[in-house]
Amino acid sequence: MARLIYVMDPMCSWCWGFSPVAARLAEQAAASGVSSEWRVGGLRRGGAALDPAKRAYILEHWQAVAQTSGQPFRREEAMPSGFVYDTEPACRALVAVRQLAPELVPAAAHNIQQAFYAQGQDVTRANVLAACVEAAGVPAIEFVDVFDSTTCRAATEADFAWVERLGISGFPTVLLEHNDQLALLTNGYRAFDELSPLLARWLQQLAT
Repeated sequence: MARLIYVMDPMCSWCWGFSPVAARLAEQAAASGVSSEWRVGGLRRGGAALDPAKRAYILEHWQAVAQTSGQPFRREEAMPSGFVYDTEPACRALVAVRQLAPELVPAAAHNIQQAFYAQGQDVTRANVLAACVEAAGVPAIEFVDVFDSTTCRAATEADFAWVERLGISGFPTVLLEHNDQLALLTNGYRAFDELSPLLARWLQQLAT
């Protein structure tokens, strides 16, 4: 069995920057019959409301991601006073989609990322996440039932624990799995033109 595993967090700015690259890598793998699976990392969980200094620090990162990737960011109204940067709900939303319709995870992730980074919405809120997921094709009423379930919460924590066991401390990360053996394609943002030849070499080895 072979697959591409994309480890990300929907509220990780570099993952938003990497979003078009991840999509193209998945397409390249699919063309060779290799499926993709998304795992969530839990970049930040819980915590207190952002203070002005922390907000300014994060926005500097966003500026760097925008310059490197070309992805849109709406910085002026982002993360208003009182905002708690908790990525668990957005991660759990993707786990819920994975349980309901795994093929829609990439679209749901894109909608959540776009809502947060390009539109300034609060994607820690269940109603915002439900709207993003519904726009990807998952009925909101089905999503909410799964999202709020203990099973989904446990599955989300299982993803976080799996990522921690592998020692993955940064996102995005792309792993290549074959016969239960994992190889690292990238840990951190890299352009598609850098990663595509590496993926092609791995895919070629599978075929031999």
